Amino acid sequence: MADLLGIISANYVAVGANVNYSKGPYVPVDAASYEGNWTGKYANNDSFSIQVSDVIGFRAKVRYQSGATVKYQEVLIRDNSFRIGDSKFMLTKQGTAQIKTVMTNNGTQSLETAYAKQG
Repeated sequence: MADLLGIISANYVAVGANVNYSKGPYVPVDAASYEGNWTGKYANNDSFSIQVSDVIGFRAKVRYQSGATVKYQEVLIRDNSFRIGDSKFMLTKQGTAQIKTVMTNNGTQSLETAYAKQG
């Protein structure tokens, strides 16, 4: 049993060392860079939209919709990105964002990456 705990402990430390957490403070962002309706399509042709509103400082209100899935959330923006549910929004350049979403189909999970344009 001690060997098993030692293996788990060593792996926990090794994986934890590879995780890059942002340690910088939250700072105000340019509201115009984020606010508006963002639309795009995943590789399987499912379309999605993300509406970002009320950006004040580094806080915003977000609505995500893809098919029948609709999520509302207040988010904190840091390092040009935020999370909403199983998705991560990252501003890559003015008017373009990368969206990464964990999709679950038939008990399997996959990470889908798509790009959204600000409209």
